[in-house]
Amino acid sequence: MTVIASEVERFDRLSATWWNRNGPMRPLHVTNSLRLEYIAGLMERHFRLKSEHDLDGLRVLDVGCGGGLLAEPLAARGAQVLGIDASPGNIASARLHAERSGVGVQYRIGEPAAALAAAEHFDVVLALEVVEHVSDMRAFVTATARHVAPGGLLVASTIDRTWKSWLFAIVGAEYLLRILPRGTHQWRRFVRPAELAAAAGAAGFAVAEQRGMRYLPVFHRASWTRDTAVNYITAFAGTGSLVAQVSP
Repeated sequence: MTVIASEVERFDRLSATWWNRNGPMRPLHVTNSLRLEYIAGLMERHFRLKSEHDLDGLRVLDVGCGGGLLAEPLAARGAQVLGIDASPGNIASARLHAERSGVGVQYRIGEPAAALAAAEHFDVVLALEVVEHVSDMRAFVTATARHVAPGGLLVASTIDRTWKSWLFAIVGAEYLLRILPRGTHQWRRFVRPAELAAAAGAAGFAVAEQRGMRYLPVFHRASWTRDTAVNYITAFAGTGSLVAQVSP
């Protein structure tokens, strides 16, 4: 088990707010729009699709899916999406919204080891804003990566463990501007890019693309940057599948 009980309880309490664009999840709604286009474009390039708006047939696993903010729009573009989350409240919120929206997404409660069969594999496995909330990051990455199909992609986003992330992601976001509930993040659980790459490397994956993300809380805008000292996203491919490169 890599799930932290207090984290599950906290997300259960927040689960009803997932789809409120002006509530505690507002920063995720802003960054989700940016990440959706990036991930869809990544899938288009990697699998040589005709369009990033037509993901028909691709199997996607969203680990730590929350309320389905990314799972649902990917399914709306034609992907076959399974979202899993250790928080029952999150899954209930995700299922309710998908039902009301008429979007076909499957959801299960639990972390990868409990929610997935060993033989289940996916073209793309997402682990967005989740590795900083588990007790054993390497074990979590290992358990998640084993469900990537041959030739597939593993995509993870998280927060770097730097003085800058402590200042912006915790002091600024949680205490000064209060755009996130206090206690949302624990600085010691933030993950350095090299640590994430090492965990993925041990599971047979290499960095394909990596970029930083800048979030402006006053204006509620997000953009890509070369600076990975706060938020960043990394795409991994099976060793030998892609030539490692860093994208701005």
